[in-house]
Amino acid sequence: MLLDLRTIYLAGAITCLIIGFVQLSAYATGRFERWPLWWGLSNLLIGIGLIGVGLRDIIPDIVSIPLANTVSWIGYLLVLFGVRSFAGRPARLPLYVLAVAAAAVPLFLWNEPDGFVRRIVLVSALVMACDALLVREGLLLWRREKLVAGTILAALFAPTVVLFALRAWLAMTGQLGSELFPAEGADPWLAVTGTAFLLLRSGALLLLAAERSRNTLVSIAQHDPLTGAMNRSGLERAMAQLANDAGKRPGQLALLLIDIDHFKTFNDSHGHAAGDRILELFAEAARSELRASDILARHGGDEFVIVLPHMSATEAARVANRIRAAFGRVLSDWGGVPLQQPTLSIGVAEGNAASSELETLLQHADEALYRSKRLGRDRVQVQIRALAT
Repeated sequence: MLLDLRTIYLAGAITCLIIGFVQLSAYATGRFERWPLWWGLSNLLIGIGLIGVGLRDIIPDIVSIPLANTVSWIGYLLVLFGVRSFAGRPARLPLYVLAVAAAAVPLFLWNEPDGFVRRIVLVSALVMACDALLVREGLLLWRREKLVAGTILAALFAPTVVLFALRAWLAMTGQLGSELFPAEGADPWLAVTGTAFLLLRSGALLLLAAERSRNTLVSIAQHDPLTGAMNRSGLERAMAQLANDAGKRPGQLALLLIDIDHFKTFNDSHGHAAGDRILELFAEAARSELRASDILARHGGDEFVIVLPHMSATEAARVANRIRAAFGRVLSDWGGVPLQQPTLSIGVAEGNAASSELETLLQHADEALYRSKRLGRDRVQVQIRALAT
């Protein structure tokens, strides 16, 4: 036989211990939340449990059978706990305690040699359920946060659901024998496959963390930290994506260029903190009137740009007036401004996502914006070209 089953268990255990220490070291740097702690502890516990199982018939059965399997099961649950913690989902500790008891009590009751098949079926069923939940968590991370590593995690946990189902079936049909390490040897390939997936999944957990960190850095680089709106870099990237999508469907869009009237005077009179709050309130008011597909960007200072895909200038003007009204409402609710509240002057331009360049749209919207200011501010004006069409 090329592979010894006991050696496979012990080699997998040592690898889990090493990975666990690496993850705990990452947590010790203080750069992460608590999820590396749970993942590191899970690998340590799985490694310790595998050592106990690998030493079956060498150490007392009470240690190598119920205790080792219970420790490994707690390690499995900590993987689920850690992934849910990573996703910001509730812990539900009573359910985890119940899951530990569901494994520990029967394992200690079935400690005798003739309980081998029952132990295999029990542990396989529990791990199948845990892995199925982890598949779900991976897919949720992909759907909610667009983390590609979530699909990798799901793909690595899905096969082990089948693998442990196969293991339970083989045990119930008597094809696994009556003991883990029989004298005549056993087919090690099932254990090899399970151990390989166990190690690969630890890498997938690290990929999740790395991808989220990258996405966070990209988001920071493309958004204004005060208002949460996109900055110029983010706006250009979003416009490029709209142009790319325009080949698949009509690419009409409208662009709003918005200026907060007399903002500099207000900022000088009431201080930068009050001025910053005005910018935040505008962003809140604008988002309350926008669709999920619309784009809000800070153009600089007190100027903002809003891109409205698949919308004409006439429709965009109505949206602009709703934003003006919403801004007035949030200022009244805030109560931190004098009787002369800041207002909005808005210029509207219309173009095509596939052919209109951002600079051209901004120029047309700027012309409409200055016409709004010349007419007395606190109003919406549409570019003359759009009015003529």
